[in-house]
Amino acid sequence: MKPIKSKITRSLPVGSKIKTCDNSGAHLLNIISVKRLKTRKGRKASAGVGDMVIASVVKGKPDMMGQVVPALIVRQKKEYRRPDGLRVKFEDNAAIVLKDESGNPKGTIFKGAIAKEVTERWSPVAKVASIIV
Repeated sequence: MKPIKSKITRSLPVGSKIKTCDNSGAHLLNIISVKRLKTRKGRKASAGVGDMVIASVVKGKPDMMGQVVPALIVRQKKEYRRPDGLRVKFEDNAAIVLKDESGNPKGTIFKGAIAKEVTERWSPVAKVASIIV
C-alpha cells in the first residue's frame, strides 16, 4: 500500500451501506470500521476512495451472508479534488471485496469505473481493473 497523493473527502461513515462492483458473491456491505485511520477520540470514523474497510455482508450469496470481510472503496458520490485541480465524483458509492488485507481482490471482474487513486495505492487491483478514471 502506497500513500495517496490527493486530499480525499471521506464521505462514508461507519454504518454506511455500500454496493459491491465485483463478482465475489456479496452485493451489499455494511461498513464496520476503517483500517489505518487515525482520528480524534470520539469522532465517527469515515472512509473515502482508496481506503480499506472492514465490512459485513448484508446481501449476497447465502454462503457469504453475515461474513466479515475486508473491502476497498473504489468510488464515492461526494466529489474530491486531485492535485492538478481536477474535481472527481462518481454516480454511486462502490466497494470491492478483498481476499486478505494485502489488497488482493476476491472477484475477477469489476463492473464500472475504478478511481485512479485506488490503482496507484493498491497495485493488485490495477491488474484486474478495466476502466480507470
